[in-house]
Amino acid sequence: MTAQRDYEIFEAGDVSLQSGAVFPAMKLAYKTYGSLNAAKDNVILYPTSFSAQHLDTEWLIGPDGVLDPLSYFIIIPNLFGNGLSSSPSNFGGAPFPELTYHDAIAVQHRLLTERFGITELALVYGWSMGGMQAYHWAALHPEMVARAAVVCGSARCAPYNHVFLEGVKAALTGDPAFRDGRFVEKPVAGYRAMGRVYAGWAMSHGFYRDELWRETGFTSLEDYLVRNWDTTFARRDANDLLAQAGIWQRGDISRCTAFGGDLDRALGAIKAHMLLMPGATDRYFDARDNEDELARLVNAKSAVLHPIPSPHGHRAGNPINNPRDKAFLKAEVAALLDKQDRSRP
Repeated sequence: MTAQRDYEIFEAGDVSLQSGAVFPAMKLAYKTYGSLNAAKDNVILYPTSFSAQHLDTEWLIGPDGVLDPLSYFIIIPNLFGNGLSSSPSNFGGAPFPELTYHDAIAVQHRLLTERFGITELALVYGWSMGGMQAYHWAALHPEMVARAAVVCGSARCAPYNHVFLEGVKAALTGDPAFRDGRFVEKPVAGYRAMGRVYAGWAMSHGFYRDELWRETGFTSLEDYLVRNWDTTFARRDANDLLAQAGIWQRGDISRCTAFGGDLDRALGAIKAHMLLMPGATDRYFDARDNEDELARLVNAKSAVLHPIPSPHGHRAGNPINNPRDKAFLKAEVAALLDKQDRSRP
């Protein structure tokens, strides 16, 4: 018996991509939480991060959570390549087209307008790749986005971030299961190698120095690496992981016809209340990139940079078992949602 699906599918049809290719029968998986009000102005869009599906991120949603479904209608669109939306794993074995965040936002926009009649977003909230999507939303649809929270994300993939991902990809594709540009079976050794590389980048020097892994019940450093990282990516199709890493590396809000590669122009297009929350010890989404972007948000209604004061590196922005960092996120998002859209009477 097939398990009942807990999400919906938006059939986008054949979609013209930024690359010029046409993606046949594109599908966007999404899940909603809470109720859309009559004015359709209580919407929070919450895009997914690298390798994540909505089930992995919905822990943030709840009456006492960072995002409250009793007050807001929350939509999680699953990013292409995550195994639920169109991905190599459900594409029938054909070469998977090169996708960008711009392609993802275009289909998400169609979901909101065509399926729900939504024309304004109270908040776009995202962590990591989700934060990059939030930035794209604010730049590409400035009249629609009232507020955006970019958590451990940036407006474009920095060169250092790109190099990190090259290491991740090399670890994964070094497995003999990778042949002729794709994986023909599960790369067991590749998954482990990828996890070990990721473990060093995702957490901070202080996290390991102070043995903070003990706080979540691990008995040794090796126990932490084995149980927390060696199989963390094995739950996903390896070809899907490569597709999403490509979207990440190509990430750049200015890389489109509207902005012509001009980052100042792209950031200057943003009108929302902007909250930039880098992890203070994040190694690949470095806070210095957000510092640079902050000065260029010249037309935002407000723009603040509030680093998460945490030793948990990149994972400070996804604090599933970390009450202190979760409380920080909750307070910051509540303050952001309290900011009024001054463009309205």
